[in-house]
Amino acid sequence: MSSAALLRAMLDVEQAWLDALVTAGVAPAAARVEVTSLAGAGDVATLAQAAVATGTPVSGLVALLRERAESRGEVEAARWLHRGLTSQDVVDTALVLCLREAAARIARALDEQVASLAHLVRAHVSTPMLGRTLTQAATPTTFGLVASGWLAAVLDAADDLAAATRRGWPIQAGGAVGTSAALLELCAGERDRAAAVLAHAADALELRLVTPWHTVRTPITRAGDALVRCADAWGLLAGDVLLLGSTDVGEVTEADGGGSSTMPHKSNPVRATLLRRLALTAPGLASTLHVAAGQQASQRAPGAWHAEAAVLADLARQVAAGAELATALVGSLEIHPDVMRAHLDATAGVDSEQRVMAGLVGRSPGGAEGYLGLAEHACAQILDRATAPEVPS
Repeated sequence: MSSAALLRAMLDVEQAWLDALVTAGVAPAAARVEVTSLAGAGDVATLAQAAVATGTPVSGLVALLRERAESRGEVEAARWLHRGLTSQDVVDTALVLCLREAAARIARALDEQVASLAHLVRAHVSTPMLGRTLTQAATPTTFGLVASGWLAAVLDAADDLAAATRRGWPIQAGGAVGTSAALLELCAGERDRAAAVLAHAADALELRLVTPWHTVRTPITRAGDALVRCADAWGLLAGDVLLLGSTDVGEVTEADGGGSSTMPHKSNPVRATLLRRLALTAPGLASTLHVAAGQQASQRAPGAWHAEAAVLADLARQVAAGAELATALVGSLEIHPDVMRAHLDATAGVDSEQRVMAGLVGRSPGGAEGYLGLAEHACAQILDRATAPEVPS
């Protein structure tokens, strides 16, 4: 979510609103103009500087749009641009548009990861390996079960992201204090006409028409939480890959690892390292969104909603990049069952205590493969979930 992308989204919002005013018969037909042609990426720096003075990028943007419209002879457009909106309406709706685009991109990556991980689980459902708890050797498990944990986490992330989409991304259009009083005044008190403007704008942007949420920041925190859930899932994957791929373990490795500037023999797990970094930093960004949500005041808050845009943009940008990294990581994994077997054989006695306890109640689990419990059943359950058709909630 770049500054240029946010500017494009703000222009889309102003375009949809102006078109809605014209379509509903509030503004004259002469007010219609291609708003998106009046500004672009080249204006980002100027608008950012203006935002320092006004506290929002919208004031400078509207002034710029009106100035350029007038210079083209579009006097009515200049007169009607932004009428009935407040700056937070534009920023919030633009953020929602950017989030929707990012979420769609991330969702596609998650779908790819689900397919790849499901294949990995099926291929290794019975591949025995040493289980490890608190970094120490434990009882046997299967690599299929380990991979099914990654798959379950990715499925959870996909579910959370899909829930945000199913709820519908909301438009923000409440005016100065959330009453839409300015819009109703423009409509000469005709409530149906005002409602039509709101509906036209929401339809044009393909957003859900809801009551104003200037100080009820649930759409923002929900989106942030869904993004962090993705980072959590990839952090689990990355943590296991880093452990299993260490030089003294070598059971799972990244193909095409990164090199070292001073040790040419090394192949560093770059993707897993970057995903772990994301998992460590993303929750902190989302926590800022929650802090801001709890510090709203009156009908529009000073500082609280201003704190969101940069943080949310950073979070969305990092998670979108992480989605590509995670897809590449899953596709690059090299599995070494022979090494897993060697480590399992070398620690054959670590499960002796549990095996003795099983013997005391007349149960003999047999060899290592016989002491895998319900690993295969658990894998099957996760695979069923991965292949089940989506049921709308």
